Amino acid sequence: MNSRQFGVVVAGFCSFLQMYSTQPLLPMLTGIFHASKIAVSMTVTLAGLGVAVAAPIAGILADRIGRKRVIVWSAFLLGICSLAAATSPGLNTLLFWRFCQGLCTPGVFSVTVAYINDEWSGGGAGSVLSSYVSGTVLGGFSCRFISGLVASHLGWRWVFVVLGVLTLAGAAAIARLLEPERHVHHAISEGSWFSAVKSHLKNRRLLGTYVVGFCVLFSLVAIFTYVTFYLAAPPFNLEPAALGSIFFVYLIGAAANPVAGRAIDRYGQRMVLACSIGAGVAGVSLTLIHNLWMVGLGLTICSSGVFAAQTAANSFVGAAAEHHRSLAVGLYAAFYYVGGGLGAAIPGYFWNLGGWTAVVVFIACVQILTVSMALVFWKGPVRATPAAGFVGAPELE
Repeated sequence: MNSRQFGVVVAGFCSFLQMYSTQPLLPMLTGIFHASKIAVSMTVTLAGLGVAVAAPIAGILADRIGRKRVIVWSAFLLGICSLAAATSPGLNTLLFWRFCQGLCTPGVFSVTVAYINDEWSGGGAGSVLSSYVSGTVLGGFSCRFISGLVASHLGWRWVFVVLGVLTLAGAAAIARLLEPERHVHHAISEGSWFSAVKSHLKNRRLLGTYVVGFCVLFSLVAIFTYVTFYLAAPPFNLEPAALGSIFFVYLIGAAANPVAGRAIDRYGQRMVLACSIGAGVAGVSLTLIHNLWMVGLGLTICSSGVFAAQTAANSFVGAAAEHHRSLAVGLYAAFYYVGGGLGAAIPGYFWNLGGWTAVVVFIACVQILTVSMALVFWKGPVRATPAAGFVGAPELE
């Protein structure tokens, strides 16, 4: 691995080192801020909504001022926002800085994907993209694991200090390792941009895929946000460090995810999505058994299923776009992260109605809706298009 490829891995790592850092802290934050579960879950929701707002814009900005410049400055600002979050006097200020972190995130992850596709267009892009995805998986896992570990020993503020320092170090490494892009890009005009957006939203297959992406991240974020409350309560009574450790199941799911790619080539996106969602529903149902090993097994099956569903959606969106594929992927990212943001908030109302059982039933319904949308809108054979890029990470953020 040369230095430029390692810089891509570091960018992937930094992309999701902050995104879901508060998930293991949620039970702790309810006590510290004397707030409801829905209120503290907004620390996840607003980060996701920030990503959704900025995702379609990041690529346009990068075309105007340079991709490396956007990647480096976004990573730097992400670290600064983390340090600022550590000084929050109350929940409202913390929510503000979490939203700012979300705004900075697409400048790293989505622009890095575009950088890879262009700078390695002559060959090797697949290998580099695979390295990038490995970095995002490691970053997504590390943010939760480090968060739980640091909070248990030093308190919640130090979580943001540690992650902020790591992100700033990553930004410095990216600035040194990534070479400036060799290709000049011309941003599309405002009129063309709006015309392309309208065209994509009128494309039934694309619109259906956007809804699938919304439901996929909605389900995953809902599960791993509210399972922390479930496991922090009797009979489990897990502390933040142990809650952070449950995200080891992401690594298992990510390792198994290449199987989904081969299955898509053989059986098609709709079949893989249907089987993946079936596995997800079965997995989340297993968590209702009051045994920690069964909960871990259920989360492993569930996360693996959702990762495969995300792979199916990613392989569909680029080929379904008739033009402006980068914008099509950006719109997918917007729907995807709106789903993730709302997935941290809406299930809270079901928790208030019936605890974890009600949340599981609700998530199962959302996943069934996901399959239904694919069966209705994913018509005809579609060949995967690598140039479409990769939205998010198998960690699903």
